[in-house]
Amino acid sequence: PDVGCYIHGLFLEGARWDPAAGQLAESRPKELYTEMAVIWLLPVPNRKPPESGSYLCPIYKTLTRAGTLSTTGHSTNYVIAVEIPTDKPQKHWIKRGTALICALDF
Repeated sequence: PDVGCYIHGLFLEGARWDPAAGQLAESRPKELYTEMAVIWLLPVPNRKPPESGSYLCPIYKTLTRAGTLSTTGHSTNYVIAVEIPTDKPQKHWIKRGTALICALDF
């Protein structure tokens, strides 16, 4: 795009993307990982995060979320967090361990 960048090839764990509703949805039975839609990262200076209507979803390099802690206090496997639209509160997705993964092990 002219502004920002697109991210594709991520996988959702603990949830799925509902293209019809344009938001996170519950995983289907026996579906551990699902492909995430293309994400458009658009930089906005001094942006305040919304108080509701989105889940701050962490992105990890691999399925192994643990790693050595860096000086920032995050795992070295952690990449960044992105806001994903949802109609449920943050704690709902946190309890399910919802995260985006860059590469699956298989």
